[in-house]
Amino acid sequence: MERDAAPGALVLLNRAAGGGRAARLEASMRDATRRLAPAAAFAATSTIDEARRRVEALAAGTRIVVAGGDGTVHALLPALVAGSHELALVAAGSGSDTARAFGVRALAWADALRVGLHGAARPIDLARVRTEHERALVVSSLCIGFDAAIAERARRGPRVLGGLARYLLATLAEIAHLRPYRVRVSADARLLHDGDALFASALNTPTYGGGMPVMPAATIDDGRLDVVVAGRFGRLGALAMLPRLLLGRHLGHPRVQHARLASLRVSADAPLPLAADGEPMRAARHVEVDVWPAALRVVTA
Repeated sequence: MERDAAPGALVLLNRAAGGGRAARLEASMRDATRRLAPAAAFAATSTIDEARRRVEALAAGTRIVVAGGDGTVHALLPALVAGSHELALVAAGSGSDTARAFGVRALAWADALRVGLHGAARPIDLARVRTEHERALVVSSLCIGFDAAIAERARRGPRVLGGLARYLLATLAEIAHLRPYRVRVSADARLLHDGDALFASALNTPTYGGGMPVMPAATIDDGRLDVVVAGRFGRLGALAMLPRLLLGRHLGHPRVQHARLASLRVSADAPLPLAADGEPMRAARHVEVDVWPAALRVVTA
């Protein structure tokens, strides 16, 4: 169902998204915004801080169509929630797992812009993350352990590669340096795992890492999160699991556990690598994750 664009709507392009490739859309997107919604504003920013300040200055309840990727959305989440804003997406990043969950990843940018300006909004869940060092909001995934180390390696990878290709290259490199983490994982106060594990990650969307179907049944508006715990694997075992993961068939493996939950607690003897929506967090020994139901209104296709 489409509607008239809100007069105060803002189209916000992050020029740095997609390794800087999003900047090429600026002139075309500015013109398209003028045609599709003459009363809407258009802004292109070169830094996340600049984009955040722009969002913080808006009147409460503004619809913001963000042209960027998961990192852009993650950085803007606190300002979006604080302002009770509506979020729409034009996928212009490297991973765009959030855009996949919103149903706009496969759309041409002009079609995604039209949906973002005129589509109906609905509430979705977020995750609230706390460690001994910091707090964060998450829309897609919190990676803990091996997959967080992969996310950091992929973030530093060659920008000429797409999100999934860069993630796969980082995965192969990280397998060469594989080490398990000794963790204790509780889901809704019930012990799920105690021992060595590759990772224990919470998802709100079906994919992470640029389209890897880690939790195919996950949904963004069910008031729950999904946790996937991969137990102890050697290098060969981890390598053999990769094709199953790409096909979404890893959940049947006896060393892989998963659960749907409202809260997650992970503790470890040594600091664990963490990545929120693909963005690095400070390594921590204690991690708490809770679902925040209906925390943000978004436009989906």
